[in-house]
Amino acid sequence: MSDALLDVQNLVIEFDTDEGRVRAVDGTSFSVKPGETLGIVGESGCGKSVTALSLMRLLPQPMGQIHSGSILFEGRDLATASIDEMEKIRGARIGMVFQEPMTALNPVKTIGKQLIESLLLHTNMSADKAIQAAVKMLDRVGIPSPDIRIGEYPHQLSGGMRQRVVIAMALICEPSLLIADEPTTALDVTVQAQILELIKELQDEMGMSVILITHDLGVIAETCESVVVMYAGKIAETGTVYDIFDRPSHPYTQGLLNSIPRLDSPSKSELNTIKGMVPGLLDLPTGCRFQNRCPHVNEQCSAEAPQLENIADSHSVSCHHWQSLTSQKAS
Repeated sequence: MSDALLDVQNLVIEFDTDEGRVRAVDGTSFSVKPGETLGIVGESGCGKSVTALSLMRLLPQPMGQIHSGSILFEGRDLATASIDEMEKIRGARIGMVFQEPMTALNPVKTIGKQLIESLLLHTNMSADKAIQAAVKMLDRVGIPSPDIRIGEYPHQLSGGMRQRVVIAMALICEPSLLIADEPTTALDVTVQAQILELIKELQDEMGMSVILITHDLGVIAETCESVVVMYAGKIAETGTVYDIFDRPSHPYTQGLLNSIPRLDSPSKSELNTIKGMVPGLLDLPTGCRFQNRCPHVNEQCSAEAPQLENIADSHSVSCHHWQSLTSQKAS
């Protein structure tokens, strides 16, 4: 897409393991427009975080590699960019909020030292100016007494405060794209809402795009314009947030939505679940990867992998069952 800030096409990511080579992401394609929020959702192990790490070229080396595909960002293909090029982009043009804030922060460095690293690396600021900018950013993300907090260590802050510091680190150079990987994991509900509101406010203020990776469909509904649903390394369905929530077409998407607790459900009823387990990457079935859990599985599902097909201008699904339903309606 010519108007896209980020355009990922046919991305394939593989890992070398003791048991053999596995394909963690298989042919993923999506795009993000300037100012847009894209949500990537799915169960653990579906390839969400691996996709995010590949965009930043932070796959664990030497076992992880981009096998094929392109990652066009501001006109450059990050999949083939040099290490020097990526060092100029990381932090400056693309910021990332990692899953666990405690492990994302260096425990033996103060908050201030970690915040000013990006400014000293990517700008011509003096150390004094960088410290002033860091204090200002801590204030923008809602850290009380930022001039004092900047001299503290990560262990002196609560989980919610550390998450805000990680967001401040990702945004301090005002990137055009923020990748937020499970930014509310392990936080209580009140802090989750504050963090999501903070990201939205800073996005509006800076005009940046956001890729939000989560397993929480409630978070997706509140924050995103577009959604990518991943399963076992492939895209099951993609569309606008209204497409996904109002017209879910893949059985996996439908199962995820049915698993959300509802206030109008009988109080003693059990939560709906998707039966079965996500297949291991070394033991993927032939055909559709969701077939062992799908209530609509047929012979074609076992023999042939479905292709992602458009069902509306902005809505695509990869499912033989949906295709057969469409054929029946047409006839």
